Amino acid sequence: MSEIYRELTDLWERAVYLRDIKGEDWENISELVKVLEDLRRDFYERPSADLEKRLPGFQSRILELEDLAARTLTPYEVVRIVRHPQRFTLLDILENVYDRYTELGGEGEINIDPAVVVARAMISRRVGDKVYLHQVMVIGHEKGHGEEFREGGSAKPWGNEKALRYMKIAETEGIPIHFYIFTPGAYPIEDYPGAAQQIARNLYTMAKLKVPMVAFISEGGSGGAEAIGLADMRLMASRGYYSVISPEGAAAIEAKLKSGRPPRELVERCARNLRLTAEDNLRLGTIDRIVPEPPLGARRRDYAFFRRLRYEMIRATDEVVLQTRSLRTFRKYVLSRRNGSEVPEDFGIYVNWELSEDEKEILLENRSRKYREMSRWAICGRVSRLQSYLEKGQDLGTRMFHGLRHGIFRQSQKALRRMFEEFTQEGSAFLKPVTDPVKTVYNLVAGRKKKVPRIVSPIERIEEPEDIYVSPLALEDRTVTCPNAETHGCPDLWVPDLYGEFCGVCPNCGHHFPLEYQWYLNNIFDRGSIREFNEEISSGNPLNFEGYAEKLAEARKKTGRNSAMLTFEAKIGGISLIVAMLIADFRQGTVGVAEGEKFIRACDRARVTRRPFLALVHTTGGIRIHEGTLGVVQMPRCTLAAREYIDSGGLYIVVYDNNSYAGPVASFLGCSPYQFALRSTRLGFAGPRVILETTGQPVPPDYHSAENALRRGHIQGVWDRRELRLKLYEALLTMGGRNLYYR
Repeated sequence: MSEIYRELTDLWERAVYLRDIKGEDWENISELVKVLEDLRRDFYERPSADLEKRLPGFQSRILELEDLAARTLTPYEVVRIVRHPQRFTLLDILENVYDRYTELGGEGEINIDPAVVVARAMISRRVGDKVYLHQVMVIGHEKGHGEEFREGGSAKPWGNEKALRYMKIAETEGIPIHFYIFTPGAYPIEDYPGAAQQIARNLYTMAKLKVPMVAFISEGGSGGAEAIGLADMRLMASRGYYSVISPEGAAAIEAKLKSGRPPRELVERCARNLRLTAEDNLRLGTIDRIVPEPPLGARRRDYAFFRRLRYEMIRATDEVVLQTRSLRTFRKYVLSRRNGSEVPEDFGIYVNWELSEDEKEILLENRSRKYREMSRWAICGRVSRLQSYLEKGQDLGTRMFHGLRHGIFRQSQKALRRMFEEFTQEGSAFLKPVTDPVKTVYNLVAGRKKKVPRIVSPIERIEEPEDIYVSPLALEDRTVTCPNAETHGCPDLWVPDLYGEFCGVCPNCGHHFPLEYQWYLNNIFDRGSIREFNEEISSGNPLNFEGYAEKLAEARKKTGRNSAMLTFEAKIGGISLIVAMLIADFRQGTVGVAEGEKFIRACDRARVTRRPFLALVHTTGGIRIHEGTLGVVQMPRCTLAAREYIDSGGLYIVVYDNNSYAGPVASFLGCSPYQFALRSTRLGFAGPRVILETTGQPVPPDYHSAENALRRGHIQGVWDRRELRLKLYEALLTMGGRNLYYR
């Protein structure tokens, strides 16, 4: 009897699974579920012979439906598979893939953040008659099987901080890291250390971790996935999804909904447009390999899948390690033996996962090269072949010139100057007892007074632009009321004064009215010093997202720009710097492939020429959803470029204004050691509506204010727009190391 009941329960679970994936109206599945439920409920009241006779029919019907469901799966139904309670989780993987493990940072509900699990684990391989054990650090999201305290795998800021802490421990111990990504997205709260800023810290550190890293993606939701996603090898479950946003979120944006749920048809269409399946991501180049699952996805008791996953994680780690070693013939031989579809019992060879110092440097070079190449195929607005060769030649010449100027001649000059200073100081100290009395007597006889040099402040050194740019907003002859008039007693402001002399700032309370990006270009930088570069790189529609090409054409026509990012050389008070500026006018300053590539090239130019690098954020709405994961991977790509620039001794300053949210703040902007915001800034990971929908808690009106961001430690200062030019000039003089060209 118990065997029949178990088989009946298994059939019922499979039928429920099909209903949840395909919908209640699909192939009368709801009726089949009800029949099986009734049989389970009345099991002990029915003759066992009758049940035993009916089971083969149910078995045949469910097999038929499973085959049909697998052949007709849509992208949105893949998302449903990933979200299903029967889906395997990280704890299932720890139990079935690794030989033994010790969970760190707490277990279950008593945990730093139950949505993030960290474990010190052992994984074994058999080679002939020997079994070899490898030590690894396992870090990933835990969705759980219905436990509310897991928050569905949405990591809080301190959960990502826990992950970062154990990444550093793994680096200290020299063991590989296996990441498992099971998250719909990070938990959107700004409590310290902050959702966006902590993801940025994770990415910044992962860019240069000197251990092999392998990531496996089951559910990869935007920035939450990237917090542990910058790996040397990225695997993905064949029935997983990896996306810039959930299909429901994309549908709500497309439909411009402020509340309620979008229609199912729109959600299905957005899921198709986002190209979020494993096959899509492999074709886009955002993952390296697909791990096969059963046709309708792996579940908790799919032990054959766990065996496959164990093999793939060891294989991927081997590949990362072997790519750092010079024995190419041996490496190709080993990797070629592993391309079969069968999972071998015997690995045939043992690969030591410990890296020498030279191999660690090669590992970092391979990682940099991997992410720099990722998504580059989608860049639009490429130049002709001849012009490309000319640009490469010019780039090579620039590198050689500045390499000689700052690398050889400048170092020799510094050494000579240091030697001369030391000689002068030694001589001065030796002669001082003799010369001081003579000077004193001479000054008394001659009646001279000792002159004390006057310290000149930066405000006296910097000159204002000759012709002050006036905003077109100042051309209206009317008055406006400051939003703080009731609380601060602000008088009405005459528009020509507000947007002219007052720089869009209320002179009474300091409230900042928004200004166009042209105001910043004309009032911050020295007149005539701006030289734009890479302006031909253009935003495209690499996913063929329905209706997006028309929106891009409209943005180009409206702004006369090819993307939301401007990259240019400029000067402030005579100091030359490189600037990357996100502008609101082009798709709300969102970041896609074009913007990411322009940022990376700007970082490289600043690094080669040893100039300061300024990221000026007029507005950013996050990662552009219409470019899917091609947009998401700009987070690790750009962060890696920023890290390489900072490590070279550069000065990287970020200034936020207006609405600055999501992916860019959670990566290449939030990783800067010097971040400042104007008083008008609203800074954070997600807007109030997303926070309300995710947490169920409304946020106060000033939740994302610059002042609160400063209190939480997310930025280093709040600046007034009227003083922006002076503040930047002071920063250029007082911040950064001696590797800048003017030091």
